[in-house]
Amino acid sequence: MSHILYISASIRDTDSVSRTLGDKLVAKLKGQTGASVTARDLSANDLPFVSEERFNANLTPASERTSEQADLAAISDTLIAELQAADTIVISSPIYNFGVPATVKAWADLVARAGTTFKYTESGPVGLLEGKKVYLTVASGGTPVGSDMDFATSWLKFFLGFLGISDVEIFAADGIMSVDGQAKIAAAHERIDAIAA
Repeated sequence: MSHILYISASIRDTDSVSRTLGDKLVAKLKGQTGASVTARDLSANDLPFVSEERFNANLTPASERTSEQADLAAISDTLIAELQAADTIVISSPIYNFGVPATVKAWADLVARAGTTFKYTESGPVGLLEGKKVYLTVASGGTPVGSDMDFATSWLKFFLGFLGISDVEIFAADGIMSVDGQAKIAAAHERIDAIAA
């Protein structure tokens, strides 16, 4: 492990359970390995949604882009470069209304680029970001992680797999609004405490 990309998505700051878990995990991994860290806070950067113009700019080879297309593709180029440079990725995300926050979907739409992060073959799409490890730190008020109503972690795992990343480990504090919510948060922290490099 030499470089960690830390993606956080909660709209909350210090009182965010998913962000607190993510911060702790990144600090632990960095302390164990000495890895460098790139932090990408999706809630603070106002990622654009993909428009037709941005989509076309993203698919145009850099050498052929107009200046306007270069401006439109710049954020996508940056996010993809962050993914490519990382060998470990930590994504901290709450579950909002059974799925990921809209900013996570916006990020995904900007990093999924045919010919760059995946390619089409005769047997179907193939991810081009193999060999990376992903940790998800997830919090939910009432949605049990891994249940039929959890469209967040199942979607994230599928999307990452589409990009070629299949090694995904989840640290979940789910049902934190329940009677034993604090115990579930503590259990997630204990799992992070026990992780080995």
